[in-house]
Parts: sequence; C-alpha cells; structure tokens
Amino acid sequence: MATDKQRSYRKDLLIASALFVGGLVISGVSLVEIAARQSEEVAQATPPVQSSPPEPQAKPAESKPGGERPTTPAPEPARPDPDAQKAGAQPALPPAPAEKSAPPIQQK
Repeated sequence: MATDKQRSYRKDLLIASALFVGGLVISGVSLVEIAARQSEEVAQATPPVQSSPPEPQAKPAESKPGGERPTTPAPEPARPDPDAQKAGAQPALPPAPAEKSAPPIQQK
C-alpha cells in the first residue's frame, strides 16, 4: 500500500509542477509582450495639458465693501408657509408618508 501512496503523491507532485511551470511560461510571455508594446505609441484619452506659468501679481485683488450680489433668484422652500398654501401655492414635494405604528407592547 505504501507504493500506491507514493505513486499517487508523485503523480500529484508532477501535475502541480507542470501547472506551476505553465503559469511561469504564460507570465514570461505576457511580460515579453508588454515590453514589446512599450515602444509603440500609446493613445491618450485627452491631450496633455500645456499651461503657461501664471504671471506674478504685484498686489492682491482689491476688496470692495458690499461686493457684487448674485443675480439668480433665491431658491424657494420645498413647503410654502401656511398663508401661501391658503392662497393656492402648491408644495414642491408630496406630503411625507405617515409613520407606521404597531400596537403597544403588552407588559407582563
């Protein structure tokens, strides 16, 4: 019986070695192919940015009191106040769903 175990062990070792060597060969072929492609021109998704260096400023920008206000209108609230609802304004969002409630837990 010892010889059967040894044969099985040797067979398994031979298969594992063959798989390992096959993996090394595939890795080596892939590395050679990658190295060969390095000399080819690689396409880029966007062209490289060619910016000029910023011009130095002598002094910082002058700040003005008050400044410019944005001209866009202010955002409206999602729910108008009660007076506006009475006047006919519709809320931007549907009413929130009611909380689900269960019967109270009975104390023992």
